[in-house]
Amino acid sequence: MSESSKPILTLPPEQQAIRDKCFHPCGTFLKFPIDDVETSIPARFEKIVETYPNRIAIKTRTRQLTYYELNRRANRLAHELIAQVGTASEPVALFLSHWDTMVIGHLAVLKSGRFSLALDPTVEIERTAHLLHDSGARVVIVDDETIKSIHGLIADECVVMQLNELSPALSEDNPNIQVLPEAFAYVRYTSGSTGKAKGVMKSHRHVLKAVMDFVNHFHLCADDSVTLLSFASIGKHLLIALLTGARFCPYDIRNDGTVHLADWLIQENISIFYSFPTAVRYFVRSLSDSDTLPQLRLIEFEGEPLYRSDIEILKKHVASDCIVVNTLSSAETGTVSLYFLDMKTVITGESVPVGYPVEGMEIQILDEAGRTLDFDQIGEVAVRSSFLSGGYWRKSDITDQKFICVSDDGSSFTYLTGDLGRLSQDGCLYLLGRKDFQVKIRSFRVDVTEVETVLVQHREIQGVVVTGINDQSGNTKLVAYVVPRSRPEPTVAVLKLFLRDKLPEYMIPTEFVFLDELPLTSTGKIDRRALPEPNHQRCDRGIDITRPRTPIEATLANIWAEVLSVPIISINDRFFELGGHSLAASQVISRVNQRFHLELSLKALFDAPTIAEMALLITENKASRASETELAQIMSEVEAMADIEAQEQLARTDDE
Repeated sequence: MSESSKPILTLPPEQQAIRDKCFHPCGTFLKFPIDDVETSIPARFEKIVETYPNRIAIKTRTRQLTYYELNRRANRLAHELIAQVGTASEPVALFLSHWDTMVIGHLAVLKSGRFSLALDPTVEIERTAHLLHDSGARVVIVDDETIKSIHGLIADECVVMQLNELSPALSEDNPNIQVLPEAFAYVRYTSGSTGKAKGVMKSHRHVLKAVMDFVNHFHLCADDSVTLLSFASIGKHLLIALLTGARFCPYDIRNDGTVHLADWLIQENISIFYSFPTAVRYFVRSLSDSDTLPQLRLIEFEGEPLYRSDIEILKKHVASDCIVVNTLSSAETGTVSLYFLDMKTVITGESVPVGYPVEGMEIQILDEAGRTLDFDQIGEVAVRSSFLSGGYWRKSDITDQKFICVSDDGSSFTYLTGDLGRLSQDGCLYLLGRKDFQVKIRSFRVDVTEVETVLVQHREIQGVVVTGINDQSGNTKLVAYVVPRSRPEPTVAVLKLFLRDKLPEYMIPTEFVFLDELPLTSTGKIDRRALPEPNHQRCDRGIDITRPRTPIEATLANIWAEVLSVPIISINDRFFELGGHSLAASQVISRVNQRFHLELSLKALFDAPTIAEMALLITENKASRASETELAQIMSEVEAMADIEAQEQLARTDDE
């Protein structure tokens, strides 16, 4: 039985009840038919143009186009593409500076039978160069603002088409190029936040299935207004609007920030808001208590953990009938699962689950050997479907590793997500972090997402990222990058005390780096690769750093600094709060014994965990060792005396 014909998973009653409320107030909804999934994006779009020619298709701060105008301009560019480079299924790069021209370019490329690569002119030039080189795009569409910066990035044989210089004589009719459902629609490069970006291929069928799921699950209609925050998000969330007759109202968060975002949402009556949790977290927490967003009926999250605290803050600013949906989604899979929340939903854990699989998606939890695990067991999340992406562009080896064919006819694949998770008895998926976010701390396996989930609960923290970093000794330690809600920030001691009540000692970060904001990718997702290197400077504001006062304390401070790779140490710092552990403790005791000619046991560091206390212990042991030596010398001298001399000496001592 194919995935598309499998029975639809029945949602639990409380989930179904929330989904049933997810309608636009106008009450108008037209189901997206499964038959349209087996056509093409241009075919569906042109059907919408016929239905809603005079509706606004796209609106920015300075420009707007109706569906009729958008289609007409896309047709002109499509005819120019066909005339210059034909209809071969090859990538066309869009290096354009405005949302409306980017959308025109995207549609034109699809209408010409090719597939698009959207480039963001605001990102680092190195990433643009990598994407152009990796994609092998031989056609680049530019405008007056981007043409100057493109020439140093492309080969001489590339065709550069300037959108602003199209001939007015070009036809404005639909090209009517036959495009098959399995043809590629666009290549979407992953964020590259944890490694080199890879191009994920999206077929027309894959995209249309994702749009159908969104429209039918959330009852999207022509009266909805949809917003996006980034060029890099062009794809499914652009097309859910354009393939239903809704208004697409993008907002340039990189240039405009979040200061005017609330005004934009209200001014344009935005009803559908898609984002990564981090971007919304920054936005919502910048609002005053009186700021409200009354028109938002649906907020969809994907790509990062969504916390209970995020929902609690959202409740203060959205209408009581607003629906929040947390999803598992990726470029490789499209939307896999959904979890519906309303403003009355009780979240029992700290993180919001990603919910129940959509039609045509089967979720499995696999162990290291690829065997399917039972309910409530933790393993890698795998997705089986006939609607996955076409793999990675020009990287067949990686495609074969991640996409495993599981059907005789080659139509169904299992994709290994790299996420860790578990399925509850009723089929709800809980994500538990990334496999590649796991680090080993003194033989303990730690998922940094778990540490982040606890740390973000602190009322004075706005954002946090935890990562594992190797120190000079080759040991892995946890570093927490923290964005405080206000200044002065909470002290390290306060944060460690907060964590100590909730996590084992080995999961408490050794270092805390305070930032004004976390680095984000162009889509608003946390960019872990852009996190600064820890500078190892003490940031425990409010704690007195007492320098060594004696030679013994100075020697101990040097030993601790070498073993722990922490250059600035107070004599009152506790060894295990600086990241010390049993192996490091053994190294410290060994060096102390060598340096001071003692025989301290490992227990000594537990009994005297600060430099000040250990210095006192060393002094006492040195004194004790000296007394024992003196006693032994006296006894040998006594043994050498004649009996009469010993008695006289003893009597003299008694008289004294």
